[in-house]
Amino acid sequence: MAKVEIYTKSYCPYCVRAKELLKKKDVTFEEIDIEHDQDLAIKAMERAGGRKTVPQIFIDGVHVGGCDDLYALDAEGKLDPMLR
Repeated sequence: MAKVEIYTKSYCPYCVRAKELLKKKDVTFEEIDIEHDQDLAIKAMERAGGRKTVPQIFIDGVHVGGCDDLYALDAEGKLDPMLR
């Protein structure tokens, strides 16, 4: 199974949606809350190519984007193979 990391903040509805999709697919993921940790926020931004929004999602170390990107991958049938 793939290693999934998701950078989040507690008040973010897009984070909730992304996590719901991953849970629906029975995917274990590491949630990294950057709300109160500036160093983690900077790391997330650097890893995400400068994107400052949350969530930022990585599958096996590859940045796949945010919530909309995750749902788009799923709609295109590309997410499940990445999660295996």
